[in-house]
Amino acid sequence: MPKKLWGTRFARQTSALTDKFTSSIAYDQRLAKYDILGSIAHARMLGRKKIIAPKDAASIIRGLKSILQDVLKGAFKYDPKAEDIHSNIQEVLAKKIGKAADKLHTARSRNDQVALDVKMYIREEIGDLAELLTLLQRAVLKFAKSNSKVIIPGYTHLQVAQCVVLTHHLLAYVESLERDKSRLLSAKERSDEMPLGACALSGTSLPVDREMVRKELGFKRLTQNSIDSVSDRDYIVELLADLSILSVHLSRIAEDLILWSTREFNFIDIDFSFCTGSSIMPHKKNPDVLELIRGSVGKIHGDLSSVLILLKGLPLSYNRDMQLDKPPLFNAIDTIKSILEIFIALFGNIVIEKEAVLSRLHDESLFSVDLVEYLIRKGLSYRQAHDIVGRMVRVCLDKGRKISELSEAELKKYSPKFDAGIKGFLNAEASVNLKSSPGGTSPKLVKKQILRWQKKLKVS
Repeated sequence: MPKKLWGTRFARQTSALTDKFTSSIAYDQRLAKYDILGSIAHARMLGRKKIIAPKDAASIIRGLKSILQDVLKGAFKYDPKAEDIHSNIQEVLAKKIGKAADKLHTARSRNDQVALDVKMYIREEIGDLAELLTLLQRAVLKFAKSNSKVIIPGYTHLQVAQCVVLTHHLLAYVESLERDKSRLLSAKERSDEMPLGACALSGTSLPVDREMVRKELGFKRLTQNSIDSVSDRDYIVELLADLSILSVHLSRIAEDLILWSTREFNFIDIDFSFCTGSSIMPHKKNPDVLELIRGSVGKIHGDLSSVLILLKGLPLSYNRDMQLDKPPLFNAIDTIKSILEIFIALFGNIVIEKEAVLSRLHDESLFSVDLVEYLIRKGLSYRQAHDIVGRMVRVCLDKGRKISELSEAELKKYSPKFDAGIKGFLNAEASVNLKSSPGGTSPKLVKKQILRWQKKLKVS
């Protein structure tokens, strides 16, 4: 059994059941790199300030660098019986360099050590997530640009509403992903505070140089309150909240693509490499990958809830419950990264079923708002125009007729403001061209959106 960092206080060994229940090495081993980097900076500071002998500090740093190489190469053997990653690394360091290893934990507690490790981990992971979000935005933008002439029926309440340029719909994804990225980077900024030196909860009487450690580890600021330094987990909660919002956006994208791939919609065909079949129905081509993305979102929301519930009743400062904040954090990050990677590849493997989409644009109810706005431009109030077009659409639907089939005389029965000229914009292309308000779906405005995103995302 590895030696515990706190073992001398106890008159006898802890139960094997206790050891198994309290161990976190199975999941916190992924913090090994950050734990070692933090320890190197800490040891260098201890030596520089002569809190420990410089030669011992040098020996510790050499030993830690050797262990770090093993970790980075995947050659480090984690001890499943270790209490946590901190104890595991300490034990291996002692075997490498001997008694000098015992001085590494000077002016430090596992409380501020783990806070440091997690913040360093989060800082790196947010950078990776932001890069994946940019790659997904670029993949969506490329797909949108290649289908910039396609017009689709837009939906509200999952009912046919108005025509929109497909690219306009796709760029809505890019907009929401940009907000997600902004939230993540903002969370990274708030978490960029170095907690090491807070020790257990009250700081230390030893002449440590926290500023030196901060600079070496690349943090922007020092934490200002030692109690808050070890009890704060806002940076985990905020990241999980941001990932929960992001996951909702990803789930909605998945739902759009699932609907569009059905025979009922038939807007898109998803490559076989992102679908599966049925064990009983030979004809099936199921969008299972997208369905699993949609389902995985529940796990991420559960991860956020579990940490919030974990923290809500804890008194200041550190409590062992907080050990359990890491599995949900790791799970949420892993899940989101997998989903983003899938989407990046998937958007390069979608084909638009242009003929099927075009056939859906023959529904002239798509142009009812255009008729209303035509009458408004002729001087009618919104309410008058809405009522007139409503009656006309109702009669046409009841009699199975199209508005474009009505004679000018029939049109004038609904309003003398109508003339045969309205038939010129009872088509999808004319309809989208009319939507010229800023942010609208007219092709000219959509082209400007594309150019703006190409510049922002640095793509040609």
